[in-house]
Amino acid sequence: MKATIKKGDLLPVLSKVQGLTGRRTNLAITTNVRIKTEKKGLLISATDLETGFEGFYPARVDKEGIVAINARKFYEIVRDFPTEDIFLNEVENHWIEIGNKNIEYHIVGLNPDDFPEIPKIEGIEFFKIESMALNKMIERAVVVSGSSDDKRAHIIGVYAERIEDKKNKIFRFVSTDGSRLSKVDTVFEKDVHLPSGDNVIIPKKGLIEISKFLDAEGPVKIGFKDNNFIVKKDSETLIILLLEGDFPEYGDIIVKKDGYSIVMDRQPFLMMLKRMSILSSEDYKGVIFNFEKNQLLITSTNPDIGESKEDMEIDYAGESITVMFNPKFFIETLNVIDEDKVILNIIDEEKPCLIESEKDKTYLSVIMPMRI
Repeated sequence: MKATIKKGDLLPVLSKVQGLTGRRTNLAITTNVRIKTEKKGLLISATDLETGFEGFYPARVDKEGIVAINARKFYEIVRDFPTEDIFLNEVENHWIEIGNKNIEYHIVGLNPDDFPEIPKIEGIEFFKIESMALNKMIERAVVVSGSSDDKRAHIIGVYAERIEDKKNKIFRFVSTDGSRLSKVDTVFEKDVHLPSGDNVIIPKKGLIEISKFLDAEGPVKIGFKDNNFIVKKDSETLIILLLEGDFPEYGDIIVKKDGYSIVMDRQPFLMMLKRMSILSSEDYKGVIFNFEKNQLLITSTNPDIGESKEDMEIDYAGESITVMFNPKFFIETLNVIDEDKVILNIIDEEKPCLIESEKDKTYLSVIMPMRI
């Protein structure tokens, strides 16, 4: 292989694939990117065996070839390279030259024949979604994260549904860690093409990698085929292997029942929770919420550190309720809400608290209380 590529085309993709190539797998070659010449450019591939990436980037190709090179070192070389044009040349025994007239690296590569093949999936029925909308869905879904060593599909994955009612079509993500649940929708007009299909579970870590490739604006195409979730943007494609398993029924828990809806100013409430969570620890995660007439009092007690309390005025005329919650769950929820006001729906000491924006009803967070 002999090719010259622009630093501006190469650096962004090498930066984005670090999450894939930096993940531990049973194959050492997955720490590499595979670079293959094609007409008028290079095809760059990366995989962690569960999420695969391919992207095409313009280049001047002088000689066809294919190489596998350590993704981290290649990224660091390109990141600090002083000129825009970067020359790649494959020499004997998988060694690769990288440089220009003044700089030259000789990097040992691996046999590209050992690189796992990225699935070639045909006949995908794509539908379009705005990049910002998909990114927001991912952000709100993956904020609910379980234990790193949990292997249950419904904990490490996000449930994806396509729903059609009388007025709209909905693409929905639902995630849970057993103590809370997040539901986020993107609503399409009735005449928009939203292919039907089975509901699936997408790995959260794969969705996080997808979010790195999403732009601030413009559409992307997404689809499901052969146990894979596919996202296509211009000349880049990501393919995620779906998880096998069942997702718990969640319909009842997201329905507002009899209770009290309290409108809160998001930012003051968020800062109050942050202050009250300072004394929290792994052994003492919960804080006490006391809902009284027109007042919320939050108390935090940690025998190893101390105690704190803070109150704020709220518009509440219901019965007195004393309940314990993990403030971290509230903080993470409030951080992904954009509006100034949120609504808390609370019933009693045993039922979950529902949180949503005052106006935007596409996102709902459900937080279970803790035992006092």
